[in-house]
Amino acid sequence: MTILFQQQWDEWHTAHEKRRADPHGFLAITSLNWLNATPQRFDDAPGSWSTGPSGVVVSLADGEELVVDGVAVTGTHQFAPLAERADIAVGWGDVVIEIARRGGFDVIRPRNPASKVLAGYAGTSAYPADEKWVVPGNFTPYESPRPTPVGSVAEGIEHVYESPGTVSFSIGGDELSLIAFNGAAPGSLFVLFTDATSGLTTYAANRSLFIAPPGPDGSVTLDFNRATNLPCAYTEFATCPLPPAGNKLAVAIEAGELKPQ
Repeated sequence: MTILFQQQWDEWHTAHEKRRADPHGFLAITSLNWLNATPQRFDDAPGSWSTGPSGVVVSLADGEELVVDGVAVTGTHQFAPLAERADIAVGWGDVVIEIARRGGFDVIRPRNPASKVLAGYAGTSAYPADEKWVVPGNFTPYESPRPTPVGSVAEGIEHVYESPGTVSFSIGGDELSLIAFNGAAPGSLFVLFTDATSGLTTYAANRSLFIAPPGPDGSVTLDFNRATNLPCAYTEFATCPLPPAGNKLAVAIEAGELKPQ
């Protein structure tokens, strides 16, 4: 393994850990609250919260306020309806309250820098970086993107992601394929998967891997050294998707992040 490869991985993992331990990241979530038409109060957020066809509504009591788009609001405030997997953040002192739509339901999740989970986080170990786990592959697009339902770690919730195609590759002579989803960066992809290490050395439910945009010939690179845990590996207040059917690899991918201790 080259010194440069190790340096690049070290820099990537340090940056990833920093994002994970952000004061208002998912480690700071203190509750997951499912909203309905009946106003509800929660111990870790101000106001009474409800939702309906017109969006989420919060009714703040005397002396309570939220900061929405930099402006302090009091009384009753209506938020515009959210698209699936969209979210907005509002302020309440040092706390950020996430308002989100997941699996067709509206939720709020307070994110408190004083969270016990965040305070107790000591980092995530990983397999030693190894260039043998940088694997060439090929992206094969579908004729048209396919809506692909996947389960969730949250009971009773189903996510639907749009899949543009599949990624095929070879490990130890085994020809493998994964259903891919669109990544956050334009043209990029990501895959959710489990493998023979899942539940043993790596997190049982899922792992995620970013893939840079395919080349003109469909070529891609899968660097399994950068396979990461999803938020559900650390908090019970997550709604993470599970891998789609077919993304359960029989081989052991002994690379990337290990399960949290």
